[in-house]
Amino acid sequence: MDVWKQSMELVEVIYKISARFPKEEMYGLTSQIRRAVVSIPSNIAEGAARKSDKEFLQFISIAMGSLSEVDTQYLLSVRLGFVHESKSITNLIRTVAKLLIGTKNYLIRKQV
Repeated sequence: MDVWKQSMELVEVIYKISARFPKEEMYGLTSQIRRAVVSIPSNIAEGAARKSDKEFLQFISIAMGSLSEVDTQYLLSVRLGFVHESKSITNLIRTVAKLLIGTKNYLIRKQV
């Protein structure tokens, strides 16, 4: 699934940039953004393995919530000066969001 592949790419990018966060953020923002970003492909994979589209939809919703956390935490890291804003990261976040919405809409249409 493309949504899973793109979210895995986002995990790699976030791990790389968060490695540059200050050491005092190890148990703060670094930990939080990493847990949130790993949650995205993990929930996609778990939902896809479930037996019903209804369950898959629930996991897609959780992944969307985690993506919103990552987006907010990324913006915070930019505002705090931990990293420079990157259009490629912003675009990747937006791409994953669009793919999640597309997957959600597909699953909803399938149920009708």
